[in-house]
Amino acid sequence: MSTELVFPYEIAPAAGAATEVSLGIFWIRMPLPFALDHINLWLIEEGDGWALVDTGFGVQATRDIWEQHFVGTMGGRPLRRIICTHYHPDHLGNAQWLAERFATNEGPLIPEMSLLELVTAHAVAGGTGAHQRSALATFFRSHGLTEEQIEITANRGNTYSGGVPTRPTTCQRIFPGDTLEIGGKLWTAIVGHGHTPEHLSFYCEEARLLISGDMLLPKISTNVNVWPVTALSDPVAEYVNSLQAFKYCEGDTLVLPSHGMPFRGIKARVEALETHHEARMNDLYAAVADGEKSAAELIPVLFRRQLDNHQLFFAIAEAVAHVNHGWHIGRLTRAVGVDGVIRFGAI
Repeated sequence: MSTELVFPYEIAPAAGAATEVSLGIFWIRMPLPFALDHINLWLIEEGDGWALVDTGFGVQATRDIWEQHFVGTMGGRPLRRIICTHYHPDHLGNAQWLAERFATNEGPLIPEMSLLELVTAHAVAGGTGAHQRSALATFFRSHGLTEEQIEITANRGNTYSGGVPTRPTTCQRIFPGDTLEIGGKLWTAIVGHGHTPEHLSFYCEEARLLISGDMLLPKISTNVNVWPVTALSDPVAEYVNSLQAFKYCEGDTLVLPSHGMPFRGIKARVEALETHHEARMNDLYAAVADGEKSAAELIPVLFRRQLDNHQLFFAIAEAVAHVNHGWHIGRLTRAVGVDGVIRFGAI
């Protein structure tokens, strides 16, 4: 099997433009205010209207581009369905705004998504329970971040609400394994763990298409993370185990990712991601060979570049995910020091 990915498109659609990737299925791209500067969204013709998978970051710049699509790409035809892969702001950010924009006599559209993702969105936005900033600061401190680093990560305010200013209060629940008819084709909802609690991707065997969300990206590895609400979890194992489902997709499947370019070579990409996480774990084992280290001390082992504040927030969560994995599989020790910092050592 070839290990090379095939990219059938040389350029992404410009703002306000669209590329038809399969009959009636259109790729549009929206900007993001981060180092990862874009998200891909998918408009699917459905009768006299449209279905949409993911919605973009909930800010005015995105909504201005949406106004162009309403007239151009969508030809004035209404949005009939909103489907979200998971709760992150670039995916859910405009769901409620669009639901209200295309309301009918029966009221706003009701987005289709995992119930667990919707509940998580409200918990994070509300800062309740283990999602409180104080809980996040305590968690980061226990894994070795300095007070200065905690100020620019855990204590920087609730940035989630900035990207998801309004949220649906209800959803049409999608269960993992459900079959959905979208645009006259049948799509299977494939669950993914490790990135978010119950991320959904959508596979259409007939059209040989996979809308992969963040679970399968062509160039970068998906962020896997531990947050205080599941402080002892093993999202690395959860993520790698989730990837196995994609190996059953047909080999010529065109993967439609949320970031990067559409590609073919799904099995090769899965295997490359498996190898990537194994290599990162081996790097961690080598790094603690001379003594115990905290997750914060191991961030440079996993991320060999300068990180901005936004990236550091996710980097510490990913570092904890990897040391937790080593501990779960019996390759690392885990101990809390007299200073309250958790450190991991070699076995």
